[in-house]
Amino acid sequence: MHLNPYGEYAVLLAASLANDWPDDRAGIEDRTREFGMTMEFREEPADHAHARQAIDEWLRVVDTPEPEQRAALLNAQMAAVAAYPRLTDHDGEGWHLHYRDENQVLSAVLRAVISVGTSLHLVTRGMHRLARCASEPCTNVVVDVTRNGRQRYCSVRCANRAAVRRHRGRSAP
Repeated sequence: MHLNPYGEYAVLLAASLANDWPDDRAGIEDRTREFGMTMEFREEPADHAHARQAIDEWLRVVDTPEPEQRAALLNAQMAAVAAYPRLTDHDGEGWHLHYRDENQVLSAVLRAVISVGTSLHLVTRGMHRLARCASEPCTNVVVDVTRNGRQRYCSVRCANRAAVRRHRGRSAP
């Protein structure tokens, strides 16, 4: 039983887009498929630019460390895309909830899915589980899905780089 199709995959999709922005609309749509979205998106001329705006707005949440401010930003984002939750079986793969109106353009769907998914991720796992990589100069987004809630780096490479820096700092005369 899959009760929450908007949680982890949606926030991981947002991080993937933020960390490696596709060159065009097709790239964004391909990325949504990689993260499990199967619906078709109505096209609009400025899809690529509007989707980038949606990710930039989401990055404001990432860069806001205080839980109250994060909540306020997410509440505003969800209010802007709010629709009545609705049951759907659009792919014949089973009934599930959508938190958006039908037949929306790509950027509107991303705004709805990502804001709801990020909210669910933060309230179920912890408001601190979304940040930038702790290994400077990396600025990638880190979505902490670990059991212990202590993920600070976007990759093993960045974690190793930070460990080497700490070691060299301790070893320096």
